Amino acid sequence: MSEIVRLKTRTQIDNEAAVWTWRLDSGELTASERGQLDTWLRADVRHRRAFEELSGTWSALDRLAERAWDEKIVAFAPHERRQSLPRRRRYWQAAAAAVLVVALGAALWLTRRSGTQVLSTAVGQQRQVTLADGSQLTLNTNTLLTVRLTSRRRDIYLSRGEAHFDVVHDASRPFFVHAGDALIRDVGTQFEVRLRSDRSIDVLVNEGQVEVLGPAPAAGPASPGSGAGAGAARWVRALSAGEQLRIAGPRLQVMTVSPRQVADDLAWRHGALVFEGEPLSQALAEVGRYTRTQIVLTGPKVASLHISGRFRTDDVPGFFQALQAALPVRVSRPEPGLVYIAPR
Repeated sequence: MSEIVRLKTRTQIDNEAAVWTWRLDSGELTASERGQLDTWLRADVRHRRAFEELSGTWSALDRLAERAWDEKIVAFAPHERRQSLPRRRRYWQAAAAAVLVVALGAALWLTRRSGTQVLSTAVGQQRQVTLADGSQLTLNTNTLLTVRLTSRRRDIYLSRGEAHFDVVHDASRPFFVHAGDALIRDVGTQFEVRLRSDRSIDVLVNEGQVEVLGPAPAAGPASPGSGAGAGAARWVRALSAGEQLRIAGPRLQVMTVSPRQVADDLAWRHGALVFEGEPLSQALAEVGRYTRTQIVLTGPKVASLHISGRFRTDDVPGFFQALQAALPVRVSRPEPGLVYIAPR
């Protein structure tokens, strides 16, 4: 009888990477344990990838802590310059001495300093988390973020993917989401942030209001919607319920979104994808976020077909079946992990 090999899930690998990241950072690894880490890293290319991602996130947090208050925050609240920098440094030094506690579960929970967690989801997974302040975070597929809560502020660092935030208002502890080159400040609201790349970010507000601090504009005339004025390094933009901001490098676009479209865009929180006449190429790019299967379109005519309907994010094969039934296309699977979509 052949032996059955069970592959680890992304969440299991992230959990193991979290443990090794903490142990290595603590400086308490013995020579034998370092050998075990090397063996673990060589065992699966995904091990090294997950370890490097977490190490990078942790290094970024360290650099942020050493800078005391980030200059981006001062742009929102200039009066905070009056706070004592030495006092802040002592705070971060004390926080750095806190013990990291790791809880292994369906998602990654990593605590290093008081009030700090790293959360992740695997491809095709969604997860809802309630923070200690009562705020709710909903993570979409293949998402990685870090939560840092202190007595004075709440910070979320979105490293990958997409998340929705339902924030409990607390004027004494502002709530910030760091996503690539942008910084979003909650003003008592519900909103979604999708990180496409460091300079490509979508922000959708479905309740209340947020303020977005964006990247520096390109040389020349000030970018439309810039609240910083000519010559300023960055821009600030307020968004209200029913508005979406799309950032693409120095360019930004604010759109009014109907209640129906907001519901469609946020349907992933309920395990669904909704299409209303989008080109098939666009729909497949979205479906591809929920599967590791490679999807190949064979021609421009197929890509330009339009699709409408509501589909489950956990049933990608069902989506392909519906596609073949509704459109003049043929879906084939020449090998595991590969799907071809061709004209019929």
